[in-house]
Amino acid sequence: MSLEQLLAHVHIPKMVRVRQNFARPMLTDIPKTVKEEMQRPEILGRIKSGDKIAVTAGSRGIANIVIILREVVANLKAIGAEPFIIPTMGSHGGATAEGQVEVLHSLGITEESVGAPIQATMDVVQVGVSAGGMPVYFDKYAATVADATVIINRVKPHTSFRGSFESGLAKMIAIGLGKQRGAECCHSGGSGKMSKRIEDIAQTCIEKTNIVFALGIIENAFDETCKIVALPKEEIMTQEPELLEEARTNLPQILFPKYDVLMVNKIGKNISGLGMDPNIIKRFPTLAMQFEPSMQRIVVLDLTDETHGNFHGLGLADVCTKRVFEKIDYSKTYPNPLTSRLPEASKIPMVMENDILALKAAIQTCSNVDYSKIKIVWIKNTLKLDEILISEHLLDQVRSDSRLEIRGDPQPMVFNERGDLLRDF
Repeated sequence: MSLEQLLAHVHIPKMVRVRQNFARPMLTDIPKTVKEEMQRPEILGRIKSGDKIAVTAGSRGIANIVIILREVVANLKAIGAEPFIIPTMGSHGGATAEGQVEVLHSLGITEESVGAPIQATMDVVQVGVSAGGMPVYFDKYAATVADATVIINRVKPHTSFRGSFESGLAKMIAIGLGKQRGAECCHSGGSGKMSKRIEDIAQTCIEKTNIVFALGIIENAFDETCKIVALPKEEIMTQEPELLEEARTNLPQILFPKYDVLMVNKIGKNISGLGMDPNIIKRFPTLAMQFEPSMQRIVVLDLTDETHGNFHGLGLADVCTKRVFEKIDYSKTYPNPLTSRLPEASKIPMVMENDILALKAAIQTCSNVDYSKIKIVWIKNTLKLDEILISEHLLDQVRSDSRLEIRGDPQPMVFNERGDLLRDF
């Protein structure tokens, strides 16, 4: 019996467009905010004319990152400094300098777009030993070419651990600037005490290296910049925990506490370190981060172009399409789980020929549900959650929640002759 025959009986419900309404604080003039923050004497006053400045750039799809980097570079040049960009992303980009430059280019970060050259290396120098006894590594160009280093990153909850320091400035210092060696050391103890290791390593870096200040970025639930703050190096470790809590309150979410199947259009490293943010999907790769799940099955339809075949995080899904499988690049992906000690996140789920079979397989493998009233949530990715599609059997929840708004009538999913969706959002 073919898979088509085996799944022929599975009913796919009609879908309804729904708007999720979240608070929307937002900066309206990014360049002005960056300039005002940098012009404070305790920030730009630490840079001298002629200084070579290493400016960090990570692998995440941060909103307005090109504008932010361009303005930082412009302000540094205005006082006679000579800034250059360094890829700051641990083992990402296949743990090669060329791969990390490729990641930056995919995010729109080029010499032309930000006004400064990119200098990439995977070489590091050891600058000390952390309070926890771990060697502390620092990007070779930042350590030996630059007179000062400026840290730029978004602050937000991490996908695999909790603590005072998660994804943010300290992690950019400890893991991003530490490159593959630093990332491997930091991850070697697992996720349980990851936040503390990041804190200790970052603190040592701040004390032992040429870091002068940092720019912390917070985004709202719509993936828009809502806060940018410059911190002198002495305040990075004291202020970041407060920024993290502010960022946590801004996280978007899927406003349906219980449903059966989550369908995700695309996952990728430009969306989340794990392709799709576990804080959103409520499914985590580590035992240290387990909560009651919202759904039974997750199906992934595609990888983003920007992820360049890196499928780290696909292991969180139950089903994917052949389209996903054919885009997989193992050499780009496996440095991540080997460094982070999270092989679970890079497992390959059940692979189905097309969209319709992938969705039907996810529905078929649900247990203890009413298959005639299957509850599906369909999202673009875990960054874009303002508009989603839900199956008609979730409409009662929409009508009882003031944060949700119906934006159309129930419509059937439409597939082409290959079994792939003709339209999504």
